[in-house]
Amino acid sequence: TNGVKTLIAAMLTEALGADYGKPVQAGFADGTDAEHIKQLLTNKVSVVHDELYRLHTPASPHIAARNDGITIEAETILQTTKYIMGLANPKQLIIEGAGGLLVPLSEKLMVADLILQLHALVILVSRNYLGSINPSLLTAAYCKSRNIDVLGWIFNDDYLSYEEEIVKWSGYPSIGSVPNLAVIDRISVHEQAIRLKTGLKDKLKNRP
Repeated sequence: TNGVKTLIAAMLTEALGADYGKPVQAGFADGTDAEHIKQLLTNKVSVVHDELYRLHTPASPHIAARNDGITIEAETILQTTKYIMGLANPKQLIIEGAGGLLVPLSEKLMVADLILQLHALVILVSRNYLGSINPSLLTAAYCKSRNIDVLGWIFNDDYLSYEEEIVKWSGYPSIGSVPNLAVIDRISVHEQAIRLKTGLKDKLKNRP
C-alpha cells in the first residue's frame, strides 16, 4: 500500500541520511507524503523536497492531473532531479513513486518509464499478506523484462513469511524486513532504519 511505501521510504531516508522527493502526489486532504516523511525523520542532514505535481484528486495520477487541467511531463521531473543531485554536498536521493510500476502518470508515461529515464536504482517493497506472492513476482518479472535496475526487496508485516520464496523465485535479494509496527513515530522509524542500514549499505557496496 502507499502507506507502507511511504513508511519504508522514511526508513531508507533516515538510514542513508539521504534526501527525499515524491515528484507526484495525488490527493492530499490528509497531508502529503512529504509532510509525513518530515515528521518521521530524526537526522539533521536529510532534505525533504516539495512535490513537483500536487494533484487534488486521490486517483491515478493521469486522471488526477486531467482533473486539474495539467499534464505530468517526464522532462520536468528529470530536470528537477538533476538539479537536486547537482546541489552542493550531493547526497543520495530517495524517490518515492506514485504507486506501482504500471501506474500511469499521463496518457503516454508510466512510473516504469520514468524510472528508466531517471536511471534510478529500484528497491521493491512487498507486504506479507495472503496473495502477495503473485503481485510480487509479477513486479519482479516486469522489472526483468524492462531491464530495470533492482537493488532488492524490503519486506513488511508479519502475516506469513513468503520472503524466502519471493527472493528465490524472483532472483532479487532481500535487503531486510520490517515488522508490523504497533506505533509509527520518529523513534520506531529510527530503530528500523538502523536495522535496515547494514543490509542496505552491503547491497550498495557490492553492486557490480
